[in-house]
Amino acid sequence: MPVRKSLRDVQVRGKRVLVRVDFNVPIDEQGNIVDDIRIKASLPTIEYLMDARAMIILMSHLGRPQGRDQRFSLLPVAKRLSRYVGKEVKLAPDCVGEEVRSMSLSLEEGEILLLENLRFHEGEITCDEEFARQLAELGEVYVADSFGTCHRRHASVYLVPKFLKPAVMGFLLEKEINYFVKAMINPQRPVVAILGGAKVSTKLGIIKNLLKRVDRIFIGGAMAFTFIKAMGYSVGDSLVEEDLISTAIDILDVAKKLDVKLYLPVDFVVGKKAEDSTPTRVVPWQEIPDGWKGLDIGPVSVELLREIISDAQTVIWNGPMGMFELDRFKNGTFETAKMIAGSPALTIAGGGDTDHAIHRAGVDGSIDFVSTGGGAFLKLLEGNTLPCLEVLDLKEE
Repeated sequence: MPVRKSLRDVQVRGKRVLVRVDFNVPIDEQGNIVDDIRIKASLPTIEYLMDARAMIILMSHLGRPQGRDQRFSLLPVAKRLSRYVGKEVKLAPDCVGEEVRSMSLSLEEGEILLLENLRFHEGEITCDEEFARQLAELGEVYVADSFGTCHRRHASVYLVPKFLKPAVMGFLLEKEINYFVKAMINPQRPVVAILGGAKVSTKLGIIKNLLKRVDRIFIGGAMAFTFIKAMGYSVGDSLVEEDLISTAIDILDVAKKLDVKLYLPVDFVVGKKAEDSTPTRVVPWQEIPDGWKGLDIGPVSVELLREIISDAQTVIWNGPMGMFELDRFKNGTFETAKMIAGSPALTIAGGGDTDHAIHRAGVDGSIDFVSTGGGAFLKLLEGNTLPCLEVLDLKEE
């Protein structure tokens, strides 16, 4: 992975610095921010620029508005960010146009302007060149600090840094990439990957890439049932992707050839329905009864997983072990989160459901790194490059 320049490599004092952040935070119907972790994650970059006496112009999207829709205004974000930085964060009425340009030019050193939602303009998603040029004209330096959108070829992420140079990484993006390199490119071994979630189809690229890079893989969640079915066993009414059974067989063969130990759960918590009121049992993996479905890994599987990571030097986790949203089926996922948090290994986790589970388990401060970008994190695990990194300035060796 080529090394890109970071914020420390450029002069920003007295310059208008255009920063792509990820303020796509959940907001309730009353306009209150439900979770501001992404705002907090951007603070190291913003505070550095304030201290450096730069004029700071922040841009972000929020949600998926169809045109200009005030329900998706970034006003609540501007108010929350103002509290964190201890000064007013001005909200522009739009993200392009003469008024916005005038506001950006009139900024004093250390002041912050937040542009209104980028996705109020179709050109953001369609990667429109004229829209990107208008954004680029607002700044003198471009900073990419939105890992959550790095996998998208959107105007603010992919085109603006082509038009506005220098274009460098912010501290959040730099941190994300550095942890990924530690885990996947130059890892301390043994490396253990823990994968969960509902469908093999969404993780196929990840599994294939990880087989070439890790020493052990544990596949839990509903994904496991496609593999168990591929081995010739009944899985009751558990979720199975029938069209991927032959692929699952191939994956098991490749793991064997590469001498990668691939583990599946050895027991499950099963229920008749995916709801808290359903009767449940704990059964061995070969004995899931007809009419019942596996909805969590069982206690013996939790202990197996604990043994698998006991001597690991690097642990990568993506995907829950069961339907953790329901209290009846949260134990496997929560215990996984706790054991990873307690591991002395370098521990890295990512993905929307995984992030949510870590917060609910109360261990978000104990895992070395929890990625802020679900889709981008998955793209890296698949071995893909990120469009946003392709257009940032290379660091001279």
